[in-house]
Amino acid sequence: MALVFRVATQLVGLSLSLLGWVLSIITTYLPHWKNLNLDLNEMENWTMGLWQACVVQEEVGRQCKDFESFLALPAELRISRILMFLSNGLGLLGLLASGFGLDCLRVGETRPGLKKGLLILGGTVFWAAGVATLVPVSWVAHVTVQEFWDETMPEIVPRWEFGEALFLGWSAGFSLLLGGCLLNCVACTTQAAPAPGPYTVAEMQIQCLYLENGTADPRV
Repeated sequence: MALVFRVATQLVGLSLSLLGWVLSIITTYLPHWKNLNLDLNEMENWTMGLWQACVVQEEVGRQCKDFESFLALPAELRISRILMFLSNGLGLLGLLASGFGLDCLRVGETRPGLKKGLLILGGTVFWAAGVATLVPVSWVAHVTVQEFWDETMPEIVPRWEFGEALFLGWSAGFSLLLGGCLLNCVACTTQAAPAPGPYTVAEMQIQCLYLENGTADPRV
């Protein structure tokens, strides 16, 4: 029973981490980090991401333009690009490490210490990936709030607001943190005794044969 609970917890932690990693990748390339609605023209909406800005018009559709210069971007967007790339790479590394550390895989089952180390490494890397996702998303959100309530700007000037990618990024970061926490917690618990293997079954059959013949176990 303990082994089943342990394996189930590992699978839940890995699934949450996988979900967070996929959402983090989507957040990186989704051009909806900021939204801008024009009061003078309600049929035109602007969106901005890490790589491009888009305008959505009912008659024309969506038109996007990539940012020409990396150095010309605001500091929060430049750092966000780097951190989101780091998060995506760490997520992949965490999946590889924790995947080989699962108890349900027979790879490396003769070395439980190695599997435990891989599981802890994977959980720790997922934690780092979650932080690397939450930091840029929260930073962009903080700057957006500051600019929205900037009293020096005229009221007629449109203000940027939160885009859907920010909420997706928060979900990705917390999923990575929770998945990594589950993997680390289950790795630090006492590992259940392995199920009887073919050699153990053979030894039990030999002992029963000696008992039936009325002889003692030769290992005693």
